[in-house]
Amino acid sequence: MNEKAVKPFGLKDKIGYMFGDFGNDFTFMFSSTFLMVFYMKVLGISGAAVGTLFLVARFVDAFTDVTMGRIVDTCKPGKDGKFKRWIRIMAGPVAIASFLMYQSSLADASMTVKMIYMYVTYILWGSICYTGINIPYGSMASAITDVPEERTALSTFRSIGATLAQLVIGVGGPMIIYMTDASGTQVIRNDGKIFPVVAGIFSVCAIICYIICYKCTIERIKIQPDPNAEKISLAKTFGAIFSNRALLGIIGAAIFLLLSSLMLSSVNTYLYADYFSNIKALSVYNMITMVCSLLMATITGAVVKKYGKKESAAAATIFTGTVFLALGFLNVKHVWVFAIAAAVGYLGVNYFNLIIWANIIDVIDDVEVKSGKREDGTVYAVYSFARKVGQALAGGLGGYALGIIGYESAAKTQTAEVLSGLYKLATIVPGILFICVALMLIFVYPLTKKKVEANVEFLRAKRNKKN
Repeated sequence: MNEKAVKPFGLKDKIGYMFGDFGNDFTFMFSSTFLMVFYMKVLGISGAAVGTLFLVARFVDAFTDVTMGRIVDTCKPGKDGKFKRWIRIMAGPVAIASFLMYQSSLADASMTVKMIYMYVTYILWGSICYTGINIPYGSMASAITDVPEERTALSTFRSIGATLAQLVIGVGGPMIIYMTDASGTQVIRNDGKIFPVVAGIFSVCAIICYIICYKCTIERIKIQPDPNAEKISLAKTFGAIFSNRALLGIIGAAIFLLLSSLMLSSVNTYLYADYFSNIKALSVYNMITMVCSLLMATITGAVVKKYGKKESAAAATIFTGTVFLALGFLNVKHVWVFAIAAAVGYLGVNYFNLIIWANIIDVIDDVEVKSGKREDGTVYAVYSFARKVGQALAGGLGGYALGIIGYESAAKTQTAEVLSGLYKLATIVPGILFICVALMLIFVYPLTKKKVEANVEFLRAKRNKKN
């Protein structure tokens, strides 16, 4: 393709990239929200067995994530680019694999059959098909543009896509899947037979989103595989990657961010139900944070352009940590004062979530500057797996913390000591973890605004010299 014929980066690319994560999350968020419900309440599989599946899958991911990253890095680009081709190839398989996980017709099968079915379909979807599309999609932003501000815009629109999926699945999912029976109890509609229908609809929606992503984005930065890549061992590649301070810094910040955010998410339900006795306030809090995230997206580009990603994200997470620590020490009793203050405080985390994917592209550039090799897929795969480990750690953190403070799930009311502990878990603990995010950015992550711009100019000159 003639370089002069390539359209300049614009809104079409941003919208296309947004739909890529919208498509990802039609299957990912549906799984995160409802798959355990399906396994336990429809198929009758124990929670311990489901938890073991998720743990085994993370071990499998350690191999499949990195393998897919290496495949992306070493394969020659197709006519549609180095990364887009995988969206075209994997869109159908990931949607079909997601649909296969929710087959309620197996509810009466033997437990052996159900266990085999659960393992095969979940690993097929999550560790193979989803990895096969998510790793190239996440790496693709570095090929769409090399301008830092435009990469920030892609990160912001990606986060908007995830938020829209969360709204669709989080609001529409429960309304479709659950119904109220004659006694007023919330039950799963049609004994779970609704799951294949909903999964099928979301799978079709995912394919439509992937098509929009494929059609609307252009890979402008031509990244050819290193002809010597096969001569370099995977151990040496990992050695170079894991010695990169920028990657270690952003992984550390991301893990602390996941621990704090998921801890807060898991504990908030108990806080609003038991401490404040007003679960409706939690819905309002969640809605406010989502709306604020969308509004925040309108200013991220301007903030990053003026202050830089590292600098602004560190300030934002310090703000969030400070607000939650202040709430912890003030012992706020009024639910609406607390909910509004917490939602305003969470703006800092919303901001970092909007730009974090652009940080990963900066890390990929930094690895190339330091090592001389372009490893988009491998670097992104390492980061992706680290996030999964963080999610796995955070998944059990809330439950362990509730056990430590003595929370009794069967009790109608909790003791004053438990309620006090619950309040601290929802304020002081995440507040400290949010501060840790900022400390990782300040003292470990080295990519300042000036350094990012220098790396971009170095790599641009390097590619121009080759051409």
